[in-house]
This record gives sequence, structure tokens and C-alpha cells, in this order.
Amino acid sequence: MDLIPPPTDDDTARRADAYASVPLLNCLLREVARPLPGTGDRPTYRLPGTGRLLRVSGTRRPAGPEVRTAGGWHRVSHTELVKLVAEELRRHTGRSNHELPAEMLDSREAVAALLTARARATPPDDPYLRSEQALVTGHTHHPAPKARGGGPAAAWLPYAPEAHARFPLTLLGLREDAVADEGDTAALDRLGAAPPGYRLLPAHPWQLDLAARDLAPAFADGRLIRLGTTPFPVWPTAAIRTVYAPARDLFLKFSLDVRITNDIRRLWRHDLLRLRTTDTAAGAALAGTGAAWQSDRGHRTADFAYEQLAVVVRDGLRDHLPPGATPFLAAALAEGFDGSPLAATTAPAAWWDAYLAAVVPPALTAFAEHGVVLEAHLQNTLVAMDPGGMPVRALYRDAEGVKLLSAVTREAGWERLVYCLIVNHLTEIAAALAAHHPGLDPWPAVRRELSRHDLPEIPALLTAPTLPAKTNLLLRWTGADGADARYRPVASPLAGP
Repeated sequence: MDLIPPPTDDDTARRADAYASVPLLNCLLREVARPLPGTGDRPTYRLPGTGRLLRVSGTRRPAGPEVRTAGGWHRVSHTELVKLVAEELRRHTGRSNHELPAEMLDSREAVAALLTARARATPPDDPYLRSEQALVTGHTHHPAPKARGGGPAAAWLPYAPEAHARFPLTLLGLREDAVADEGDTAALDRLGAAPPGYRLLPAHPWQLDLAARDLAPAFADGRLIRLGTTPFPVWPTAAIRTVYAPARDLFLKFSLDVRITNDIRRLWRHDLLRLRTTDTAAGAALAGTGAAWQSDRGHRTADFAYEQLAVVVRDGLRDHLPPGATPFLAAALAEGFDGSPLAATTAPAAWWDAYLAAVVPPALTAFAEHGVVLEAHLQNTLVAMDPGGMPVRALYRDAEGVKLLSAVTREAGWERLVYCLIVNHLTEIAAALAAHHPGLDPWPAVRRELSRHDLPEIPALLTAPTLPAKTNLLLRWTGADGADARYRPVASPLAGP
């Protein structure tokens, strides 16, 4: 018998509004709004485009937004907040955008569907998988982090990590004369058996549905054939299109023709063709640093659907972990989940020192000694914990996001590293740790760790009043390319009070 009553529709709606409002408010307050001094427990902001006053509860996870009206303060729902943001941005930028408000609403509807699904689903026993599937809020500074392309929830819920999904992959036979293969893809051939004249090509079921019309001719003329499914399930990770097969200790990354946060998540040809270069550089840069690089060691696809059917083969976990260690997704440590070692530690200062020692030196060494800019943000970093819950090693991943100083200026590379590692990553972990362990000031330890590294940029970083923060709301509103990064300065906690 179920002793816990299922959530009501009203309860789910209230929680969905709250979850969806947090990242949208974070964007608005960081990128557009101007704080008013002396507003106490409920920070108040002026919206410069409309002149309206907005107040919220809290800072790290703002909640309960209210707008000042002639009759006093008026509480705004997520739908009203979207309208408020859209009007503000039209006046603030002088540009209109009908697509982004729809994505904001879609993101909230997706959260509601995920909350309902999670209430009925069984989370994985494996604490690593539980961390990958913990992100109901997701990106804390994006206006629509859970948007799923506007399609019906029934189309994507079976593949949603936040709904604790697991599913078999579809196995295709790809005619040998149509195979495009680069790097080490031998793991794909071990997923099943292909008939003579064909090579095995796993496919994400959701992507097959999305690309069905384009691929129909290839199925009709025999370039593609269906061979069933894998005999084991895979688990979608926080990245959604990247799945983990524990039975094979193998990650596979697929194309997904859906906009998720800033990008259509297709494996673009130009990225695939530079994958060996960036992957090799990242692996070499992290060798001997104490951290591990999960190699994107090869990709396979069809020459007639190069981007749509591409699959990248990524290293598993076991060969990269110290004995007895368990990895956790850094983003989940920031958001929180059942079994989080961040919340459970009884020695938060020592835990934080160990965390910084694991994640900071490898990223700085890769930059300083090898000219490699890791995308060391929360979703591309795993942190291995020993049996006592102490951090012992960082695992970095995703060659697609790596930048090389041979292709960008040192200044641009440093700005990107500071944003990914400090603003996106350490700031969120520090805030979560301080929330769970009141009285801890995490920033002196960060300053000590950074001071140990002899980079010419470090002294300015430690004294600068601001850090660069990516402007996801304005990027999306102005229709910038998804790979673009534009920053605005935010107050730096490294500079001290």
C-alpha cells in the first residue's frame, strides 16, 4: 500500500511554477535588473526598460516574485513572469522575440510533467546514476532550461533523465558502403550482430522518431535496416542525449534535433571532424594531473545522414576511478539529491579543501601548460568520492566543448575558463555547501587554492571586483548563435568583502 499520497494537480502546478521561476529570475536579476539598496530580506530591483519594481525572497534561489502596483505588491505566477520578462526585454533591447517566451512556458510545462513522472518512478539504486538524474531545476541561469522543443510530453518523457528513465537503444544495420567511421568505435560492434554487408549502428529512439521522414528513403532502399534493440537498458544522463550503459561501462552520445538550453543538440559535422584533435589534446593535458579525461574516442555515422545518425563513443568510468571511489555529477551536488556527500559531510571545511584540490589544479594546468580550455562547468565535471564521502578525483568530459588556445586568443580562453570553472561551477558548489553548513565561508579556501598556481592571470583574478558571467537570457532573446558566449560582469566573491 502506498503510504504517501500522490501530489495533487494544484501541488504540482505550484511546485512547477517555483522550479521554473528560479532560473528565469536568476537570469533577469543578473543580466537586466538593477538592485535597490537597503531592501533587507526581500531584495528589490528596478527593471530599467519598464521602470517596474520587482522583489523576491532569497538570493541564490530567488522565489515568490512580486511586482509593485498602485495597490501594493502583487504576486506573479510563472506565466505572468514570462510576460513581464518579455515586455522588459522588448523595451530594454528594442527587439522582439516570440520564440523565447514560448520556450519559457514549455520549460515550465516540462517541469510539471517531470514532477508528475518522478512521483511515480523509482530512482536508480546507483548513487552515480541518481546524481545524473537529479536535475529538476537544471541550469540555474537559463530562462528555459527544461524546454524540450515544444513537443508533447509523451514523446520525450520515456527518455528523460529527470523522470528516472531507462530504455534500450535501437540497433540499426548500416550498409557498409555508407559507413562513416573515425577513431575507436569497436565498442559499437559489440552491442549486437549485423548481417553480412552491414555494420552495427545504435540509435536513440527519440532521435529516430524526430528524423523518421528524412530517413524513410534509406530504410526503403536497404541502406538502413532495423535489427531490434540492445538486450540491456541504458540510462540517460543529465545531458539527455548522452546515455550510460552500466552493463558495458560505456557512454554513447547521440544527435538530438531538439533545442535544449541554447543549442539544437545535433552532433554537427564540423564538431565531429575536430573531435579527435580536441580529445587528444585534452587527454594529454590532463595526464599526470591527478584528474581523469573521459575520452570521446571515436564516432560512427551514415554518410547520407552524417549529423542525424552520428554516435560518439565515450570512455566509461571504472578505469578512471580510484579503488572504492564513487563519482557524482557536480551539478547534482549543487542542486541536491538523496545521498549527496556535500550535504552529508560532517567536516565541510576539509571536504571543500579536498574538492578544490581535485577540480582546480587540473583545469589550470591544462590551460597554462597545454593551451587547453576545458569546459569545466557543473554538467561536464564528475567528482569521485572515497568511501567516507571525501573528494579524491575530478573526471572531466565532452571534447565538443573543449577550446584550444591555438584557435582562440589567450584572453578569450581565460575568460571562458573563469566563467566555466569559477562562476558556473565553484560559485554554485560554494553556495550549496554554505547553505548546508551555516557559518562556513568557502571563499578564503578558493583564494588559497588559486594562489598556489603561477599563472600571470591569477593576481588580477584575485583582486578584480568582477567576474564574467554568461548572459543566456540576452543571448537567446537577441537570437545569437548557440555557441556564442557573451559575458557581463558580476561581483566577484574572490575580492573579499
